[in-house]
Amino acid sequence: MVVPDNAFARQLKTETGEDVFRCFQCLKCSTGCPLTDAMDILPHQLIKAMQLGLKEETISSSTIWVCASCLTCSVRCPNKIDIARLMDRLRQLAYARKGRFGDELVPLFHEAFLNSIRRRGRVYEIGMLMSLKLKTKQLFKDMGLGWEMFRRGKLRLLPSRVKKRAEIRAMFNKCTGA
Repeated sequence: MVVPDNAFARQLKTETGEDVFRCFQCLKCSTGCPLTDAMDILPHQLIKAMQLGLKEETISSSTIWVCASCLTCSVRCPNKIDIARLMDRLRQLAYARKGRFGDELVPLFHEAFLNSIRRRGRVYEIGMLMSLKLKTKQLFKDMGLGWEMFRRGKLRLLPSRVKKRAEIRAMFNKCTGA
């Protein structure tokens, strides 16, 4: 039996400003999401789990990592709940707990992705992937796919120049307390 506990929902509201209790389960977030086929819990179900206080179920869900933060769910929500913002916070909570993930590459990819943005102001795919490959010791896995993407112009050899990189680093430092 599940005993509802709204402490987790209150925590999320404090941290994100989003009130999950405004959700009345209309399903618009789930029906509009382009990635539901890859999710273990649909967005509306994840919101319900947050309402019930099922913190472990939400932060251990693969859904939070599958979410592309495309904002479709947030735009479709009639109650203006920014579900993408909640997903981002759930990813942060999951990453911070250093627990087990469904796929052990998830935290390594997350770290490589954020480090790429911190360093360059935007993702430099080749640099991020090289960092990930060095950490996982899977240097040659997916090499054929990488070459094909490069050949088709989908991967840039050199990183893009971004203005105000110092400001981006300052934002990261502020968020991480560094």
